Amino acid sequence: MTSLKKSYFRTDGDVPLLSATIYEYFSEIAKRFAHRQAVVDLPRQRRLTYQEFAGEIDQVAKGLLQLGIGRGDNVGIWSTNNTEWLLVQMACARIGAVLVNINPAYRSRELAYALDLAEVKLLFTIPSFRKSNYVSMLVELIPQLRETAMLSNANFPKLKRVVLYDPAKPSDTICPYPGFTLWQQVTGDTAGQTDLAEITNSLTPHDPANIQFTSGTTGSPKAVVLTHHNILNNAYFSALAMHFTEKDRLCVPVPFYHCFGTVLAGLLCFSSGACLVIPCEHFDAQLVLQSIQSERCTAVHGVPTMFIAELNHPMFEEIDTSSLRTGIMAGAPCPPLLMKRVMEEMHCREILIGYGETEASPLTHLTSRDDSFEHRVNTVGRNLPHQEVKIVDTSSGMEVEVGLVGEICFRGYHIMQGYYRNPEATTKAIDKEGWLHSGDLGSMDENGYVSITGRLKNMIIRGGENIYPREIEECLFSHPRVAEVAVFGVPDDYWGEEIAAWIKLHEQESCTEEEIRDFCKKNLAHFKTPRIIKFVTDFPMTVTGKLQKFKMREETIRELRSEKS
Repeated sequence: MTSLKKSYFRTDGDVPLLSATIYEYFSEIAKRFAHRQAVVDLPRQRRLTYQEFAGEIDQVAKGLLQLGIGRGDNVGIWSTNNTEWLLVQMACARIGAVLVNINPAYRSRELAYALDLAEVKLLFTIPSFRKSNYVSMLVELIPQLRETAMLSNANFPKLKRVVLYDPAKPSDTICPYPGFTLWQQVTGDTAGQTDLAEITNSLTPHDPANIQFTSGTTGSPKAVVLTHHNILNNAYFSALAMHFTEKDRLCVPVPFYHCFGTVLAGLLCFSSGACLVIPCEHFDAQLVLQSIQSERCTAVHGVPTMFIAELNHPMFEEIDTSSLRTGIMAGAPCPPLLMKRVMEEMHCREILIGYGETEASPLTHLTSRDDSFEHRVNTVGRNLPHQEVKIVDTSSGMEVEVGLVGEICFRGYHIMQGYYRNPEATTKAIDKEGWLHSGDLGSMDENGYVSITGRLKNMIIRGGENIYPREIEECLFSHPRVAEVAVFGVPDDYWGEEIAAWIKLHEQESCTEEEIRDFCKKNLAHFKTPRIIKFVTDFPMTVTGKLQKFKMREETIRELRSEKS
């Protein structure tokens, strides 16, 4: 491979892009591996072969058609992880409906925003989970649900029906109000002569298949429109990179509503004939470990905080994880020490580091099992086949020299169709040449490997020095008493910004601010030493395990102001 001078890299690969829709490709997989397990739902003790899974998908697809759902209609799902979630996902793909993923942590206001923005026509939901009562929230938003199933609400003019299902009691769900349609009513009377094959064959790969909301760490979430071509190919090439086959069994603790779960778990398994194992409705380290052992899983996905929780669980030493081979760790930077522990203590020797964003379907970069340890911990690898990436100067937009930091930009089959009902935001995100501007800062080496230094908006500028939080975080993570750390900038009258660090220590460990500062001074340039240090027991996080630094920043600023007054 020719070494690079400018930070631009493209991979074409020997394998061509798939030109099928999601269900077209899945149907061939289901025929080839008809009697192999497709889904194992451990909380519900459900096991479906590919043949059985395909049959249940057809039932749901026919039920949707009978409810007036067709090509281009938006179907929302507001639920934790379960088999029904996967059935709705694939049934929508079967008939050309667009699946709208709704975060199960949403409250009434956030749900209302999602239903309105995405123009959801039909919504699937579970009754409740933990402290979230979905039925109560929906009735609060749509009082009409108390009376009739045929909805007509001024706030949500597109929404016509809400389908309720209870994964814990699939056969005897009681409808709390007349306005809810039950799962059994969708999948029960579907013996009509509907030609599903004809409908599926009428779809095109470039039809929209999925709407996913951005995390909304700043401002309101935007609705990302992804096509069959986008997400099927992203899943397919990710599976190839992992050397996935029908013999693999993937433990999936990441939420299905997130791109990680939708594409890199569900579609990744269903494009390779592998088995998807659901260990829990919502992440539970103990259940994940027990599932790996009982199901002899060969792969496990997760964000770094999930792997930390698994490794530090009191039962970890008692669990047999020797069946593990691979998996993807993504969503946040992976400290080298964590990578080493996952490879050695979890036996996950081929664990890969992934990077991307929802607007890119989501994976743009992935390390290889053949990469050196240094490449696997210090970079996010090279971009997947049929994708382009470049690093540009944040001021001029021109490509920077190899090794210099700039904004990471993507182009290729994986770039979103756009933000739903938001052409202005789409134009800001994707330039006239088709490049998606990520907002992430990074550098590229001469062989195309990309290293992430942080978010453009998270970069700390202290006294004219550009400081990247990740470098300080990795340094602090190597401290023997530090379990987790988050570094960010806060306003300062003199320096412009100062460095703040929130630190979680290992259980039964103690440490002082001075010890932390001394450690940083020994390992980093003096101006990178945090001035503000706060020891915490937990971090504010999204349900996918991403640290919400903006919340930490807001709280720290309030505390600093309080100290001054």
